[in-house]
Amino acid sequence: MDIFDILSLVGGLALFLFGMQTMGNALEKKAGGKLKSVLSKMTSNPLSGFLLGLGVTAVIQSSSATTVMVVGFVNSGVMTLHQAISIIMGANIGTTVTAWILSLAGISSSNPFIQLFKPDSFVPVLALIGIVFLMFSKNNKKKDTATILLGFAVLMTGMSAMSDAVAGLKDVPEFTNILTFFTNPILGVLAGAVLTAIIQSSSASVGILQALSSTGAITFGAAIPIIMGQNIGTTVTAMISSLGANKNAKRTAFVHLYFNLIGTAVLLATFYGLDAVIGFAFTENTIDETGIAIVHTAFNLLCTIVWAPFTKVLEKLAVITVKDTEEKEHYEILDERLFATPSVAVDRSRAVTEKMAEISVEAITKALSLLGEYKREYSEEIIKAEKKADKYEDKLGSYLVKVSSLELSDEDSVEATKLLHIISDFERISDHAVNVLTSAEEIEEKKLAFSEKAKTEMMTLVSAVEEITLLAYKSFKDNDLHAAIMVEPLEQVVDDLRDKIKSKHIKRLQEGRCTIELGFILGDLLTDLERVSDHCSNIAGLVLEMEHKGMDIHKYLRQMKKAPESDYNRLYDEYSEKYSIA
Repeated sequence: MDIFDILSLVGGLALFLFGMQTMGNALEKKAGGKLKSVLSKMTSNPLSGFLLGLGVTAVIQSSSATTVMVVGFVNSGVMTLHQAISIIMGANIGTTVTAWILSLAGISSSNPFIQLFKPDSFVPVLALIGIVFLMFSKNNKKKDTATILLGFAVLMTGMSAMSDAVAGLKDVPEFTNILTFFTNPILGVLAGAVLTAIIQSSSASVGILQALSSTGAITFGAAIPIIMGQNIGTTVTAMISSLGANKNAKRTAFVHLYFNLIGTAVLLATFYGLDAVIGFAFTENTIDETGIAIVHTAFNLLCTIVWAPFTKVLEKLAVITVKDTEEKEHYEILDERLFATPSVAVDRSRAVTEKMAEISVEAITKALSLLGEYKREYSEEIIKAEKKADKYEDKLGSYLVKVSSLELSDEDSVEATKLLHIISDFERISDHAVNVLTSAEEIEEKKLAFSEKAKTEMMTLVSAVEEITLLAYKSFKDNDLHAAIMVEPLEQVVDDLRDKIKSKHIKRLQEGRCTIELGFILGDLLTDLERVSDHCSNIAGLVLEMEHKGMDIHKYLRQMKKAPESDYNRLYDEYSEKYSIA
């Protein structure tokens, strides 16, 4: 083996790893949008979870990627730790599909039909189709398919280059001597684990082993412990991914580790125990690509069979390892691991926005109640809620900007845009809640009091603002178009009430029936309440606008106001009567 063979080996390895990553990323992207609906239908039935893990991993060709996604799902509350266990078991078997695909390179037959299954026969065709789609198609879905085909072609080309480069090693005694070290089970497991931990893909490390097997110098005895070690090494990716996640996400990563670590220990002890008693003759035989695929599949199947009755033990081990800690805020479910499945990331963003909306609505509702009856204990709660809403807006805004840069479906893109606008409105509502609190505290501390007439007028406005806030919240949370339609006419009534109350206050001031000090507080309150209704109008308008793509909400409202028999005018009349002041 000369310097040119080494260069070919390095180049082949680079192509192999690049092709695997490119194909895997494209497959994740193509399949990711469907995962949300699949996961939403998933039950706690272990069999359905097992099949889901197997199917997803077989499609995206990486148990590491599947497990990282599962860690993200558990961290985000999409699934429970118990559901994750069966998915991880399925993922371990699904990852063996790659080895079977790569084993096609070892097919040798003169039969033309069988020759079609050799990569040398079909890879050029796939590469041609892929490049044509990529260069001439404007359809994103076709481009994703093209990337998958080209990734696979590069992967197989790299595999072929590695095999050709190492072919001469069978005549090198030093290479054969090195391989004898790996017949030692401990060294073999360590070698497999380290290699896989470095490249963070058991599929890729198995592929490298398959390429080396083309030398004819690797025996079953050397390959078996390496393959077992590769399954331990693949857990490193999930362990790294769980850093900074919540306790259940960390437990999911430990489930993956214990599944492979303890499974390897049990099967290794069983295999070599039986070998010592019976003596397996095949361990001295050379292994090829297909043999490696068989061993890889057999190990993962046996490991799953061993653990199947003890899933609760796995869960307990993970719980013991990661102790219960104080629960974090709801926005902690915004996990960047979900970017592999953008639709799920958008779905989690909406869940957090709903929580933020709830916090803001609760804050303004409590603040408005203080204008009727002052309760000192509400002060701290409202201030705390406002700070929390600020934090939510900051976390959501940063997360949604990143999500928006991903490849999203049209529906998810619209939803992400809507959420980015809506979080700003809910945050401002919480700000106005603090302003109303400040006014209520000033009235209480200075022992000021509105006249009965002024108080009745103010409480009428407060009732209207309470209703419009709840309507806007309902329109967003439930995507309730009827509630959204009701907001705008009520917002106009709130504006009318503000103007009437201002006029009546000026008249009372001129007549000496009100003080300038109360007038300043009243002015501040009217401004805050009117602006709360404006933000509610923005929220409801966005719900309508996004539901009816391309609709100009302002033009729509102008048309509604001009039509005498429109729903807008009917609702406006109803609200005007409901919230009338003499």
